[in-house]
Amino acid sequence: MNVSTGLIRTTDNSQAEAESHIARHELTKYMINLKNLEVWFLTGSQHLYGEETLRQAAAHAEEIANYLDQAGQIPVKVRFRPIVKTSAEIYDTIADANHSPNCIGIITWMHTFSPAKMWIRGLNILNKPLLHLHTQYNRDIPWNSIDMDFMNLNQSAHGDREFGHIVSKMRINRKVVTGHWKDDELIDQINVWARAAAAWHDWQGAQFARFGDNMRYVAVTDGDKVSAETQFGFSVNTYAVGDLVKIVNQITESQIDALIEEYEHTYSLAPNVQAGGDKRQNLRDAAQIELGLRQFLTDGGFKGFSNTFEDLHGLKQLPGIATQRLMQAGFGYAGEGDWKTAALVRAAKAMASGLPGGNAFMEDYTYHLDPSNTLVLGAHMLEVDPALAKGKPSLEVHPLGIGGKDDPARLVFDAAGGPALNASLVDMGDRFRLVVNEVEAQEPQNQLPKLPVARVLWRPLPDMKTGCSAWIYAGGAHHTVYSQNLTIDHFRDFANIANIELLHIGKNTHLADFQKEIRWNEGYYNTH
Repeated sequence: MNVSTGLIRTTDNSQAEAESHIARHELTKYMINLKNLEVWFLTGSQHLYGEETLRQAAAHAEEIANYLDQAGQIPVKVRFRPIVKTSAEIYDTIADANHSPNCIGIITWMHTFSPAKMWIRGLNILNKPLLHLHTQYNRDIPWNSIDMDFMNLNQSAHGDREFGHIVSKMRINRKVVTGHWKDDELIDQINVWARAAAAWHDWQGAQFARFGDNMRYVAVTDGDKVSAETQFGFSVNTYAVGDLVKIVNQITESQIDALIEEYEHTYSLAPNVQAGGDKRQNLRDAAQIELGLRQFLTDGGFKGFSNTFEDLHGLKQLPGIATQRLMQAGFGYAGEGDWKTAALVRAAKAMASGLPGGNAFMEDYTYHLDPSNTLVLGAHMLEVDPALAKGKPSLEVHPLGIGGKDDPARLVFDAAGGPALNASLVDMGDRFRLVVNEVEAQEPQNQLPKLPVARVLWRPLPDMKTGCSAWIYAGGAHHTVYSQNLTIDHFRDFANIANIELLHIGKNTHLADFQKEIRWNEGYYNTH
């Protein structure tokens, strides 16, 4: 058995059923399990108030941490840590958090007053995302019984202000969440931040493979990979298509049979790719490419990849269904060498782990400019994640007008309607910029019998003209991550953690103000 692929290498037909079972479950192997991750709950105090106050503060902090840990909205563990009362305790706890492989960030709360100079050394070494929880143990003031003992214990109203001052003075990015710790809205905000922190954690040390270079002469898909690794923590390197082809050619007929069986269980096969169909061999070739590509990525420890139709030497067809299924399995992808979007697809998948809906590589392809119903048709040549599909995708083989290869297999489907967004990560030369446009996806009202690709229809917010114009002013790419289950808040928290610019296009966007924001941002980033 090849451990990296999870597939049994044998030509014994008696193993076909076992191989098919393995194949059906293999694609879930690389999804991100956020429950293996944790955020640390740090509570600040000091020795001034005596042991009884510290005991009560510790008990309250542990109760809050456990409540958040059990909250269904928060996808990661919330781990209580002993309250910190001195500079040394703070430093040691943050150092431990930095070195813990499963800790993706810290939540801080000042139950009593915690002089913020004690936090300086610890905050200076913090290298993980920070959420400042501005809450207090009691929801209500106990009007008839409140006394100075109560006041000494419950000081977060000004203790958190002291902590907030030093964090602002040190210019440390963080998220501040305010309210009672049992409020659903507050817990939802922690959930959003935790998902963004998980995506950031997933990027650290991540590797992305490029087969070939960028599509020739294209600007926006290019960029500074060294700056990206410095800023984001992931690396991008190029690999020869021939290295991939070598692995593809080693895939056995038995492995292909097992994957074909998986296709037949999962999708509606067009007549020409069914057994005996004139494109059945094309389907087998596509399955062979998928198996080889999956093995290359898993053996190399990659979290995503890009390729280009201009560099397919040795492959029989452009990877279509292979790319679609690998994206659905959790790998990041973007076409034409677009490594930035491939990395962002992976980040979106990490953020959205466990949520219904999908996150996919997408391209704004063409417009429907009927004044009464303006729409964008989003698609790509082949590679859109079937996690977006409404209903069962159709597995088809059709000619592809570019690339000069055999007719490729692909999954054809319409995406579901509803709220969604497009996100684009671009290199502006002196910095990276994240552009996000909220959209409303529309269920198709017309058949597209001669367009055998996966597709989505949407209307940009606030409207077609404003949304598209703002995107172009922002320098957003024609490649995006299309998300059905993430919100602007996820990407805002992610940009804050990554310390990059975010431009948001939504229902309240006005072009004149948006252009001013771009100009103001230029001034800010040119001085920081």
